[in-house]
Amino acid sequence: MKKKCSYLFLLFLAYAIIGWCYEVVLEVFIYRWGFSNRGFLFGPYCPVYGFGALLLLFCLGKVRKQRKWYSPLLVFLGTVFLTTALELLTSYAMEAVIGHWQWDYTKYAIQFDGRIALNPSIRFGLGGLFFLYGVQPVLEKVFVYLGEKRCRKAAAVLFSVVFIDFIATMVYRVL
Repeated sequence: MKKKCSYLFLLFLAYAIIGWCYEVVLEVFIYRWGFSNRGFLFGPYCPVYGFGALLLLFCLGKVRKQRKWYSPLLVFLGTVFLTTALELLTSYAMEAVIGHWQWDYTKYAIQFDGRIALNPSIRFGLGGLFFLYGVQPVLEKVFVYLGEKRCRKAAAVLFSVVFIDFIATMVYRVL
């Protein structure tokens, strides 16, 4: 399937939802802090995971498809670098828009300004391996099975929902 806008949006949203689930599982079951909506928006998605996944696909997709013994190592290292840079940039963007960012790594041993830390960066590297080698091939098969027409329709409906959520979030949280 070609990388059309509807396909890319569905990938973005799938990974944003998976990222939200990951955050909630960490918060509820690992750290035992209780449930809170881990996303910036109202819905069950964290856009930074969607953007991160697309960034990884564009930057590391060809490396992933190479069947060299060192490809997973390159994907891991690339994922660590790219996701850490994205998280840092996202923290500055969120601070500029809403006055703060939604995570705090000040208690981690190796961290920068509470914005990024080695421990989460390594977890993102491992997650990138899981996404690119495990989840992405499954999503590609699902989208091929659904067909271009159904994917376009689903993307249009879901985009509308996310867009309304974005507007509501901006009005409620920013204005």
